[in-house]
Amino acid sequence: MDLSHIRILDHHAHNLLTPEAMAGFTLTAAFTEGYAQEIVSQHVRETLFFKRSLRQLSEVLGCEPTLDGLLDARRRLGYEQTAQALFDAGGFAALLLDDGFMPDRIMPTAWHNRFAPTYRFIRIEHAAARLIAQHATWPAFCDAFRAELEARGPDVVGFKSIIAYRTGLDIRPIDTQGAERAFAELRACAEQGEPVRIAHKALNDWLVWAALEIAARDGLPVQFHTGFGDPDLDLRTANPLHLRPIFEDATLRRAPIVLLHAGYPFTREGGYLAAVYPNAYLDLGLALPYLSRAGMRFAARAALELAPISKIMFSTDAHLIPETFYLGACCGREVIAEVLSEAVADGDLSPAEADAAALDIFHHNAARLYFGQEHVGPA
Repeated sequence: MDLSHIRILDHHAHNLLTPEAMAGFTLTAAFTEGYAQEIVSQHVRETLFFKRSLRQLSEVLGCEPTLDGLLDARRRLGYEQTAQALFDAGGFAALLLDDGFMPDRIMPTAWHNRFAPTYRFIRIEHAAARLIAQHATWPAFCDAFRAELEARGPDVVGFKSIIAYRTGLDIRPIDTQGAERAFAELRACAEQGEPVRIAHKALNDWLVWAALEIAARDGLPVQFHTGFGDPDLDLRTANPLHLRPIFEDATLRRAPIVLLHAGYPFTREGGYLAAVYPNAYLDLGLALPYLSRAGMRFAARAALELAPISKIMFSTDAHLIPETFYLGACCGREVIAEVLSEAVADGDLSPAEADAAALDIFHHNAARLYFGQEHVGPA
């Protein structure tokens, strides 16, 4: 299958760094979830992902397939021309960005419209941390938090939570007293000029429940980081099966829940949830392109084992540098084409059904979920 004609609706990615932030950024850091110096400066270069990526990038940027070749091409082309070349090669119909990652070092969301129509998610933990610094009392904070989620602008297509990184996906019913105590602790930190980082279970759970209630009322998608990530995350608590009580809560059924990153290595668990709960959706980002070619095929196959095609969506989970957008798009097209071709050979799909599945995974499913229509962005 050749999927180069499909323009990707990238339903989960992050903003690019500013040129100033890029000047002090180690490029190899974008190719690993680790952040220890030994990983970034040495071991990441020995991953299959990095070695494969250099060859893929050299074909677009016209450089040697080495790190020095890539760096030389970036200097020769300049920041914006490098980005434009990679986005053009990636073939995007629209970008849906979580701009809560490194917010003080990234380009504005609207700046990315030069590459494709761009929309954003509200990262609820980032919004809450900012509001804690602005409001002195728990009632004032609660009102402000709910008001911000409800007064979202037309560019907002959903909410995003990184609770998996903070206290895990085993989200409990609201403990208002515990949440208020956590607020008081964080408010004291803010008053002393210290950064606010919400890592108190009662408060993290309260934030998610409050956001889910609004999302359910308005039918707004909520994305959850699931599966692997950087060492700040306890992988044992990032299994999407921990979200079962949310899927079982009848009051939240109108809130579509998107399980990001294929839940890898819990992809089959995510596929099960998408197969049995109407409001569960499975994303294929991060696993594609971070894994080996065989690993990417495994993740895509595992997702398709049980989950309905109508529940599977592709994203790049690109971040910080434009190379990650292109690499995600390149690997996504190639690997999903391979897996759908295998499904045809196995008799699971007809050729026409495989073609339709590719369109659904790369574009139509996300367009329906976030915009209520079949197509978004340029054809």
